[in-house]
Amino acid sequence: MGKIIAIGGGEIGRPGYPATTTKIDKEIIRLSGKKRPKFLFIPTASLDSEGYIKSVKKHFGKRLGCKVDSLCLIKEKLSAKKISKKILNSDIVYVGGGNTLRMMNVWRKFKVDKILKKAYENGIVMSGLSAGSICWFKGGNSDSRKFKNKKAKLIKVKGLGFINALCCPHYDVEKGREASLKKMMKKNTGVAIAIDNCAALEVVNKQYRVIRTKKTANVYKVYWRDGKYYKELVSVKKNLESLSELLK
Repeated sequence: MGKIIAIGGGEIGRPGYPATTTKIDKEIIRLSGKKRPKFLFIPTASLDSEGYIKSVKKHFGKRLGCKVDSLCLIKEKLSAKKISKKILNSDIVYVGGGNTLRMMNVWRKFKVDKILKKAYENGIVMSGLSAGSICWFKGGNSDSRKFKNKKAKLIKVKGLGFINALCCPHYDVEKGREASLKKMMKKNTGVAIAIDNCAALEVVNKQYRVIRTKKTANVYKVYWRDGKYYKELVSVKKNLESLSELLK
């Protein structure tokens, strides 16, 4: 059934920055089972940024051989039928970074959340980084308020709930993420998955593994139990393991 690759962060080769997630991106393509998969980029979180769309076309299209299309929900007036067709006819859905809260609000307005659930159930690969990783979880540690006020605190944003945990991207590179997640999890039951840049959680049919493009990038399981805080390194293994074991 479900296939998800949630990436903590990194670069796909936008102007002035080298690509740092290519190994993970190739795994997204492999999961589709197609040599030239139909790749749908959803840039809602970046307000349908033209520069972002160009970078994605260059990286996933020219470099990696996908047939790239984009779903612009803000800048284009698309019918419900057109939105549904674009999503459900793809092999891969890739969600870009940006303002997670705004993205989720736009998705719910256009019922994209319901279409993505159907796509997930149909076996279409769900992927992305930052906002594009948080969205697949029940919620996430987000910097959405900082887009208007740089001094604003990180907030919990509700996701689609395909993975029953909170997600914290950019865990190793953004100041305040670790402390914020620790405080956030004290008020939340269950676990959070904290993902460094250049690392990803791959989930296939209720099993998981960690993939990464550099050896120092990690994924952690974070939770509180009996008043004590735990931060556990998730081992990097070749074979898939039970997701329910990770999330308990």
